[in-house]
Amino acid sequence: VQLPLILETLQMALASTILAVIFAIPLAFLAAGNAGAVWPLRLAIRTLVAFLRTLPDLAWAMIFVMALGVGPLAGALALMLHSTGSLTKLFYEAIESVQERPVRGLMASGASAVQRVRFALWPQVKPIFLSYALMCLEINFRSSTILGLVGAGGIGQELMTNIKLDRYDQVSITLLLIIIVVSLLDSLSGRLRRRLLYGNQMSPGSGRLDHLALRRVQIR
Repeated sequence: VQLPLILETLQMALASTILAVIFAIPLAFLAAGNAGAVWPLRLAIRTLVAFLRTLPDLAWAMIFVMALGVGPLAGALALMLHSTGSLTKLFYEAIESVQERPVRGLMASGASAVQRVRFALWPQVKPIFLSYALMCLEINFRSSTILGLVGAGGIGQELMTNIKLDRYDQVSITLLLIIIVVSLLDSLSGRLRRRLLYGNQMSPGSGRLDHLALRRVQIR
């Protein structure tokens, strides 16, 4: 019974992370001050992502459970919205921290805003975006175990049921499985992040940028 629920929790975390990254990347470039978007659009997007971050994922889960009923769909949507807000902020801050020399060079040659994003900004921030996506996956898996408290599916819902029924042997097994999966996921994503960030193609400036930006993940 436990393993299918662990798999369901992983699916929730993976689906919400993928959707959040898909939405956050274009929003971040539109919100960044050096990507060419007009200031009213930047302000609107930054206000939107601030609102998405304001409500915790547990509150979003309660809203979706009331709207859609009990199940993993509510949890995945809650994680997706909160992750979109957090990732968009981290992404546009990373974009605004890149080296400006390639951007100015393309502007001097008459490149459009899309060309500046494609050839100057994206190559610098792509490894950082991948790092944040992996970190978001870790966070979403841990968060998805909590969302079961409000009926948002996954292993957390089974954990809460066993606690209410005083099945402490099942509670112990569930907690052990969660710890094992979280440890494996942290180890795997950590290795992938280090390979992406500190590989042979990474410049020292980009590594320094990511080191500073990783500390901002505490906004969650």
